[in-house]
Amino acid sequence: MDSAPKAALAKTHVLWFDAAGLADIPRIGGKNASLGELTRSLQAAGVRIAEGFATTADAYRRFLAVNGLESLIAGRINDYRLRKTSLREAGSRIRNAILGAEFPPETAAAISAGYAELCRRGGGQDVAVAVRSSATAEDLPDASFAGQQETYLNVSGSAAVLDACKRCFASLYTDRAISYREIKGFEHLDVALSVGVQRMVRSDLGASGVMFSIDTESGFPRCAVISAAWGLGETVVQGTINPDKYQVFKPLLADPDLVPIIQREVGTKECKLIYGQDGDTGTQMVDTSEAERKALVLSDAEVLLLARWAVAVEEHYGRPMDMEWAKDGITGELFMVQARPETVQAQRPLTSFRMCKLEESGTVLARGAAVGDAITTGKVSRILDARDLEDFIDGSILVTRVTDPDWVPIMKRAAGIVTDHGGPTSHAAIVSRELGVPAVVGTGNATLTLEQGAPVTLSCAEGEQGRVYEGTLKFDVEEVDTGTLPAIRTQLMINMASPAAAMRWWRLPAAGVGLARMEFIINNLIRVHPMALVHPERVTDGAEAETITSLWANHADPEEYFVDVLATGIAKIAAPFHPKPVIVRLSDFKSNEYGHLIGGTFFERPEENPMLGFRGASRYYSDEYREAFALECRALKRVREKAGFRNVIVMVPFCRTVQEARTVLDAMASNGLVRGQDGLQVYMMCEIPSNVVLAARFATYFDGFSIGSNDLTQLVLGVDRDSEQLSGLFDERDPAVTAMISQAIREAHKAGIKIGLCGQGPSNHPDFAEFLVGEGIDSISLNPDTFLRTLPLIADAEFRWL
Repeated sequence: MDSAPKAALAKTHVLWFDAAGLADIPRIGGKNASLGELTRSLQAAGVRIAEGFATTADAYRRFLAVNGLESLIAGRINDYRLRKTSLREAGSRIRNAILGAEFPPETAAAISAGYAELCRRGGGQDVAVAVRSSATAEDLPDASFAGQQETYLNVSGSAAVLDACKRCFASLYTDRAISYREIKGFEHLDVALSVGVQRMVRSDLGASGVMFSIDTESGFPRCAVISAAWGLGETVVQGTINPDKYQVFKPLLADPDLVPIIQREVGTKECKLIYGQDGDTGTQMVDTSEAERKALVLSDAEVLLLARWAVAVEEHYGRPMDMEWAKDGITGELFMVQARPETVQAQRPLTSFRMCKLEESGTVLARGAAVGDAITTGKVSRILDARDLEDFIDGSILVTRVTDPDWVPIMKRAAGIVTDHGGPTSHAAIVSRELGVPAVVGTGNATLTLEQGAPVTLSCAEGEQGRVYEGTLKFDVEEVDTGTLPAIRTQLMINMASPAAAMRWWRLPAAGVGLARMEFIINNLIRVHPMALVHPERVTDGAEAETITSLWANHADPEEYFVDVLATGIAKIAAPFHPKPVIVRLSDFKSNEYGHLIGGTFFERPEENPMLGFRGASRYYSDEYREAFALECRALKRVREKAGFRNVIVMVPFCRTVQEARTVLDAMASNGLVRGQDGLQVYMMCEIPSNVVLAARFATYFDGFSIGSNDLTQLVLGVDRDSEQLSGLFDERDPAVTAMISQAIREAHKAGIKIGLCGQGPSNHPDFAEFLVGEGIDSISLNPDTFLRTLPLIADAEFRWL
């Protein structure tokens, strides 16, 4: 036979990735067609793809026909549907029949020839390859078929490759794959299987992970999310470890001088999957070293490269994408090894906003990564082994160590899912999103702390961290189409403290962030008094000193730890609202609050009245805090100049005198934050009577005011806002307070600067909202969970006044 017929015959059985594309999905399945599309279309854009080939659907169907397997498969499936046999028995018989069959000689020859060519291109004999399943009904926009068929890694030798291909064929009829197709309504014999044979990237010596071009929890489309772990990528995909997590703001990636990384989170990475030892093929799981567990897997440069690849892939496909990547531990090169459509958030309408809120509090029994944004309740059904899946109780909360595709049938029947292991890109997370079942993954110990049959409340509505509460708590669900909300003149903004919660509010039609509280980041993420990081030698308590050292261990020094965590946290708050203004208030802890931070007692003196004491602007230029203030300025400068979020505005709180305003601006300038330079605006909290009385003079130093209604009310009326005995007197609608607010608004507008108000008064009191609108306030900033109910109040007030 001459070479032309041989080539034509081979093409009916195998297709090389560089000759394939999306049009070949019916021939080689979604996964392999996507690899072909990447290879053919994106390598020129710098995206590296490991070479390989795929067996065709024709080869699979010929395999079934030659061995007379179609009727056997149809019969066993029919018996299962008629309940004449169990799913386990039907699947087992089909798989055994496939494994006992033989490849047609021409198919075996084509696969062996393809593998030999891969070895030739790889410059060696018996090159290690990954053998992956790719069904023709897979990686579709509305059905991911995540992990339904098998993958075999580190396969060497022609005989081993043929055996792995046959095992992939058989995996089309695992219990989980049969069940999933039944759920999705696919006829089993209509689905064919292609097998991808791809040169292994030596990620066993390097790293690997998963990447999405969209935030998987909130659906925020301008963010890339990357998970990373040491070794082969199955640990991340299957959720057997808690990986590192990175987030990158995509719109700023076009500028090569910027580093728009808005999250770096070190995962525990307890183990890694590597090649089998002593010449054995296959893989083995080993423990990671302490150094590996503590270190970030990827450098900033690698994170940015992967994120740029995510943008290129998304732009090529024209939709959000779910990708897998690997880093070769020998060459240090990164490779893209998979790309498929993201199947959950991309289907959700951009104007659809659902808000779940707990109405009661309770004891937290477990914490982990939140999957989804819902709240659910149920009794714990703890399943530790796949052999016990039949014991699951429908409508309960599934609690287990880790899920794999075998668990899909009961995951669909669960009210919620909780796992010990896994991250936001694990199997449990991906399938939970697709099924619409809320989950808390990577808790570490849920199978130990959650008792069988105990009622619990699972909440994914409190930011990135999901919580499992003891008992059945009341909660509220509100569904809104933001496209139906009325347009208003007054800028309605939101208050924000937690970077982890910022993403979930991006669908709100907010005009930006009117108040971003730096204190939350310091208290909850940094946890250490800033002066204890400037002068750790002054912390003489051994336990506190040890904790401080452990916290900054992944940074160059203690000061860099503070700057990096604060800058990253602010950037994450700024990203969902870019390029709208995000007003970041400089630290406004009181001395007693600073004292509660780690190392705080060594730098704070007791005060009789901290509310009126050493707080706000007075700290920034004092010898007792000046060095810490320099760190705050460094962080803000990094957010604006290195990360690129020039929409960040700096706000000075509790500025008592005009002279103090001048002094603080000088202190900021000496630390690189010069008002007016590179568009930097500086606002002042208008919360002290002196700010109102001398508003015209203060206005010469600031670009805007923000009325802090809580402190202003307290100081105008002489009422401690935290006093139970005086609570009836605390009212921002008191004529004395409204007179001050009116004056502040008039003076600001006279000076030509903007003025807003941050506080819950407009949400709680419609008449107060109407008063502010009538006075011509420029903006109102309130807590995001009250935004939707306040906006119509503002619209009504504007209708009457404007």
